[in-house]
Amino acid sequence: MSKQFDVVVIGGGPGGYIAAIRAAQLGFNTACIDEWKNAKNGPAPGGTCTNVGCIPSKALLQSSEHYEHAGHAFAEHGIEVKGLGLNLGQMLARKDNVVKQNNEGILYLFKKNKVTFFHGRGSFVKGDANAYEINVAGATEETITAKHIIVATGSNPRALPGTPFDEKLILSNTGALAIEAVPAKLGVIGAGVIGLEMGSVWRRLGSDVSVLEALPTFLGAVDDQIAKEAAKLFTKQGLKVSLGVTIGAITAGKNDVTVEYVDAAGAAQKVVYDKLIVSIGRTPNTIGLNAEGVGLQLDERGFIAVDADCKTNLPNVWAVGDVVRGPMLAHKAEEEGVAVAERIAGQHGHVNFNTIPWVIYTSPEIAWVGKTEQQLKADGVAYKAGTFPFLANGRARALGDTSGMVKFLADAKTDEILGVHIVGPMASELISEAVVAMEFRASAEDIARICHAHPSLSEATKEAALAVDKRSLNF
Repeated sequence: MSKQFDVVVIGGGPGGYIAAIRAAQLGFNTACIDEWKNAKNGPAPGGTCTNVGCIPSKALLQSSEHYEHAGHAFAEHGIEVKGLGLNLGQMLARKDNVVKQNNEGILYLFKKNKVTFFHGRGSFVKGDANAYEINVAGATEETITAKHIIVATGSNPRALPGTPFDEKLILSNTGALAIEAVPAKLGVIGAGVIGLEMGSVWRRLGSDVSVLEALPTFLGAVDDQIAKEAAKLFTKQGLKVSLGVTIGAITAGKNDVTVEYVDAAGAAQKVVYDKLIVSIGRTPNTIGLNAEGVGLQLDERGFIAVDADCKTNLPNVWAVGDVVRGPMLAHKAEEEGVAVAERIAGQHGHVNFNTIPWVIYTSPEIAWVGKTEQQLKADGVAYKAGTFPFLANGRARALGDTSGMVKFLADAKTDEILGVHIVGPMASELISEAVVAMEFRASAEDIARICHAHPSLSEATKEAALAVDKRSLNF
């Protein structure tokens, strides 16, 4: 007889494992199925984020930033470094250890919250509103049943047509995090979050990095003023970004990759790279789920179709995270996971898409929440803007990192904050104040009137809020 549960979660990434933990906290007998494996074929829950995404990329970004500071920035602080060397193997091992710690942390949380974990691939067998049978294909095969199913199977990297990833020369995010020797010449197709972050890591470690982007604008989803400032700073660092390119043939040789493309001026180009990272987006992962076997509806792009509450077309089947509509962000998946568990319990789960923060962990970091200036213009919304540069911030000067700015956008009549955009040091941390403010529908004046610690980077947030009313005090 198959094991019976109240809730079964398929997928142990940020959306899945958080949904399982919250469901268990609410008193449900809960199971979570996840197939990720570590190097020893043991369980490695956490999904793309923990294993080949957010966590390992931040580990390498941190390590590579230390290396660049030691080679270039320490001298200004009176710190002399002689004989600087790079032990890439140790750097990658540290990254792997950070991943392992997170994997083990999730398994501990499952145990703590009495979530039953199954290591394998979960797929639908059959079912209805009363119960669904789920097959778990792992070291052994078994069937479990539950009334409620939460699908959190995440996404996969999108490959260029006719150019599959081999993870040796043509790399997805997975291969980009495990290059065993610093490539002399690195190509990156796609100037999005992954492309810029991975490009930054390997540029700092010594690669000559070129980023090829099909769109005519740099970081089109980012506020124009912030994107232009970021482009200027990245160019100064040596990151080469070409916009408006049309990618042609990609040919993998024995030890290199040749990329043919047409640049924005219409000229044909042909470049040979030691490695090529392709980061042109991600596709929903429904492979092997047997969605068609139970009639689970997918939309025209392959995402599981859900309503505003993450309900699918099947009774008591829910879906969250990258496999459904909305931004492919780990924290968005987590919020949906919590909300679904609470909805199953009859509560009113809450996810506000308008206050989901976005972050690009380059140096300087880029973070934003709410509307951009170009969006407000397109929507015909009357607004006021205020900016403050980190160049005028005392803590930024002490840190030796004065690049970038904070920008506030507020309603021209009500002063309600409509968007906050930051490029600069610790933008990923500073954006949280804006998220809280917008969730409570605060005005720019509210932030301007709050006492911020001195000296701190957060004073730039206060000053940008003051600048909305043209009364910045330190610039």
